[in-house]
Amino acid sequence: MSSRRRLLSATAVAAACVTVQALPAAADTATAPVVSRGVTIPAFYTPPATLPAADGALVRSEPLPLALSLPGIPGPLPGRATRLMYKSTDADGRPVAVTGAYIEPAADWKGDGPRPLVVVAPGTMGQGDQCAASMGLEHPLRFNGQTVSVGYEDLSIYRLLAGGTAVVVTDYVGLGATDRLHTYVNRLDEAHAVLDAARAARAVDGASVTPASRVGLFGYSQGGGATAAAAELQPSYAPDVALAGTYAGAPPADLAEVTEAIDGTELTGALGWSLNGFLQSDPELRPIAEEHLNAAGKAALADLSTMCVGDALFSYGYAKSTRWTTDGRSLGDIIRSTPALQAFLDSQRIGKLKPTGPVRVATGTSDDLVPHAQARQLAVDWCHEGAAVTYAPVVLPDAGSALVNHFAPLLSDQGAAVSWLTDRLAGRPAASNCWTMPAQP
Repeated sequence: MSSRRRLLSATAVAAACVTVQALPAAADTATAPVVSRGVTIPAFYTPPATLPAADGALVRSEPLPLALSLPGIPGPLPGRATRLMYKSTDADGRPVAVTGAYIEPAADWKGDGPRPLVVVAPGTMGQGDQCAASMGLEHPLRFNGQTVSVGYEDLSIYRLLAGGTAVVVTDYVGLGATDRLHTYVNRLDEAHAVLDAARAARAVDGASVTPASRVGLFGYSQGGGATAAAAELQPSYAPDVALAGTYAGAPPADLAEVTEAIDGTELTGALGWSLNGFLQSDPELRPIAEEHLNAAGKAALADLSTMCVGDALFSYGYAKSTRWTTDGRSLGDIIRSTPALQAFLDSQRIGKLKPTGPVRVATGTSDDLVPHAQARQLAVDWCHEGAAVTYAPVVLPDAGSALVNHFAPLLSDQGAAVSWLTDRLAGRPAASNCWTMPAQP
């Protein structure tokens, strides 16, 4: 991590220790932009020194040009976009700035009631600020010789907009906003960012969504974990956000199992993003990391902290974590033998609380990157909690590639997922198939 980034992070932590109030707009002056792997991060993404008190309050906004946009009546197709920064609360209870984007669709909503809102929680983008999904709407493909990022979530966003649904996209804590590192797959940070995005959308100038609008959550992979966690935490964290339905595709509900699965695959780099995020969320884990990571492991974590998915595939694809440790053991082995790490990952487990409203869990039966069995177990756990669960196994042949086995269901199931969520937003009841879910796969 650069010395500038360390300084910004330290400043943010210090600021979080005091009670903060909203600044007048005139006093909210942005500092010089940050450069990440040759990409200049607009000054918009640098948070101010103080934040509003209310979760979901807008900090700032500006028009966001969509790369894929056409002129239309009454507005550009598929809609008019606004870049956002809003206030949330992190896993430690500290105020944090989160960025994202709101899109007011050009298409009419043909269902009952006011125009609904969908919060899109992006799948894995990486950990560099240039990877943020809101930037992907403006730059769907970025390749400059130092970084490779693809705004693949744009497809689901545009499908939702075509049905007349307003969409707000979160960048999560620390992805985009330059004051700290992205806390990858931290369930509290992600859930709060998702729920506060729904609150922030109501305050956007020109937005047609209101507190009466039905709200849906849509996410796959990292996004599936984020929406699943948000559905569980909504009653306690955001009772004012009434959820009509949640789609959680391929959710990483059990990080211990996911850690084992991704080690040595095309996406081994995600191990580094996880570790970086965990160390930021819980600094007490740092002595354990210092003890077990060798020079190569520490260098990998620093390198990955500014990478997007494309960069990690090229640089760390098929790497094994045994090369990052002092004794040659895998990270999975170290986790199993270290109670503090086990306890931390257990605190990240999704499925211990009953989600709000109907949920649809979809997972590829051949998915061995974010393993099918642990995602299915989430559906089983929720059924035992008495939730209304629609479990949808996506049956595809084993492609011989963990990354393809994980990514293919994202595309093949997306139409069904959008249709299911649109039905919930229109007020149509969901049928649960919990009765088909025995305890073991």
